[in-house]
Amino acid sequence: MKIAVCCDHGGLALKQAVVKYLNEKGYEVVNFGTDTFDSCDYPDFALKAAEAVASGECEKGVFVCTTGIGISIAANKVPGIRCALCSEPLSAKMTRLHNDANILALGGGMVGVNLGLDIVETFLTTPFSGEAKHQRRIDKITAIEQKYCK
Repeated sequence: MKIAVCCDHGGLALKQAVVKYLNEKGYEVVNFGTDTFDSCDYPDFALKAAEAVASGECEKGVFVCTTGIGISIAANKVPGIRCALCSEPLSAKMTRLHNDANILALGGGMVGVNLGLDIVETFLTTPFSGEAKHQRRIDKITAIEQKYCK
């Protein structure tokens, strides 16, 4: 599975740990930056990485900023993206089961490396349930997106 990863300076340390973990698990990682602790703007990285997920170039994504909030907001502006900010494994499990989220957002200043990696593992290994009620809700989200993202 090909995973898009990106971060800003506030998420770099956690992103580096995530990339190492993903490589060790045999995932193909596509790094959209940043790779320095110099101050930068998360929307620049979120846009490129979210476009890669939306286009199918990457199957899923893991995005990190200091809180995870800004980068998830930016990612969710790209049509086809369902990015969920998770701070513990149960949310990661539920967003995959119910929302078929395709990007996980993490707060590098909010969760430590061990918890962050548990969240990533849960997100990447939990399939979408495929239940009709959840698909119906995703379809309604897609309809909203089509109405407003022209």
